[in-house]
Amino acid sequence: MRVRPAMLLALLAVLLTTGCLPVQQPLSRSGQAPTPKGTGSAALGPEGTDTPEEFARDMQAAQAVAEHYWAQRLGDGFEPVAEIIPYEREGEVSCAGQPLPLNNAVYCSAGDFIAYDVNWAFVSFQQLGDAFVYYLLGHEYAHAIQARLGIRKDFTIDQELQADCMAGAYIGDQVRERNLTMEDNDTRELTDGLRSVGDDPGQPWFAPGSHGSPEQRIQSFANGYEDSLDPCGL
Repeated sequence: MRVRPAMLLALLAVLLTTGCLPVQQPLSRSGQAPTPKGTGSAALGPEGTDTPEEFARDMQAAQAVAEHYWAQRLGDGFEPVAEIIPYEREGEVSCAGQPLPLNNAVYCSAGDFIAYDVNWAFVSFQQLGDAFVYYLLGHEYAHAIQARLGIRKDFTIDQELQADCMAGAYIGDQVRERNLTMEDNDTRELTDGLRSVGDDPGQPWFAPGSHGSPEQRIQSFANGYEDSLDPCGL
């Protein structure tokens, strides 16, 4: 999945005008931004997605496209997420006093930030492809939009499936507007990624923390991808 050149130029102009950078990479205690570690054993991604540098570029692009998309939809009242935080160790980042675990990505409304285990995300990027990065960032950004709109579902699964639909709309609409280009294997990458984050068989739909079965998550994403935000229930 790639950002169209015209879109990149437009985003660059906005960033230069506002003085904002596309990704706010916090410094670690050593004074360096966290960098994903190559595993040495991960398979080369379908599009050669094998380097930390490419991963960082795709994460930057995904954030910039998400901000552009939601600014268009919400208008002047839109405020971008305050910070995107990659972390490397369990408990390195906390949300409302709760340490974040490894192998996870989350939007924290208490601090208005998205945090993700950078090594887990990088391995997923290697194994699934770059389209997964756009889904991952799009899903968490959707949670930020839910918070801004005051949306709070009674059951976790409804909140999560709505975010999947919104992530699908963000990608699908940007493809239709020719700001993103779907490349060979992107559809499979997205499907494989959604399947990988689905609940295990037997997970009760009403249990706190339920996100939906692989089939439910794929369908919710596809609804948004095909029909924009209409089926997302905003």
